[in-house]
Amino acid sequence: MCHKCISVNLTRRGLVAGGMAGLAMASILPFQASAAAQSSDKMPVTPDEALQRLKEGNARYVSNSEVNTDHSVGRASRARGQAPFAAIVSCADSRVAPELIFDQGPGDLFVIRVAGNFINEDGLASLEYGALVLGIKTIVVLGHSSCGAVDATIKAVQDDELPPGHLPSLVNAIRPAVTAAIANKPKDLLAAATIKNASMVAQYAQSADPILSELHREGKLKASAGFYDIATGKVDFL
Repeated sequence: MCHKCISVNLTRRGLVAGGMAGLAMASILPFQASAAAQSSDKMPVTPDEALQRLKEGNARYVSNSEVNTDHSVGRASRARGQAPFAAIVSCADSRVAPELIFDQGPGDLFVIRVAGNFINEDGLASLEYGALVLGIKTIVVLGHSSCGAVDATIKAVQDDELPPGHLPSLVNAIRPAVTAAIANKPKDLLAAATIKNASMVAQYAQSADPILSELHREGKLKASAGFYDIATGKVDFL
């Protein structure tokens, strides 16, 4: 299926309706040049370049040598549109701040946050919008140490008892990764389940039909998983 046809089909999600996709792309074009001019690095062209930029940014964060510290730079340009080069699916944990972790400025990252960093239908639609309309090159699903959402799911599975309120929906989303991790009998179940969850979600992200899978097959988009150690600041890519 061609990308033009796909963008029309997005009307079912209410994200790209008729001429909206064209208007969004038109607003992005002048901004892309502006964003590239403001950055000390060239805007990534390939998925591998985008991932490398994230890795280099995390290395700066770990060594306390960040370069994206003046957030007033480019504020006027950002008001005209956005051109993020990567999407980060991260946990809602208050200690996990993707722009800081990867040392990127406002407008560089398209961030989707939910406790347990999983992708539901709304998250998938957001990624489709980011990839098809905004042109992101890579998706990183970022798990982290001491994840409360994964820990709660482990307890729910082991005790065979769901938590109150709307929390069961969160538990059920993370349950497959926890079940798989338990079967391997790891020494650190929480870390193993968190890594398994991030890996499974990343695989789903680049194989989801019809949009993300097609972009992945064409070499225009890649997804990967990462594990963020809150204590050290380091992201290990899985």
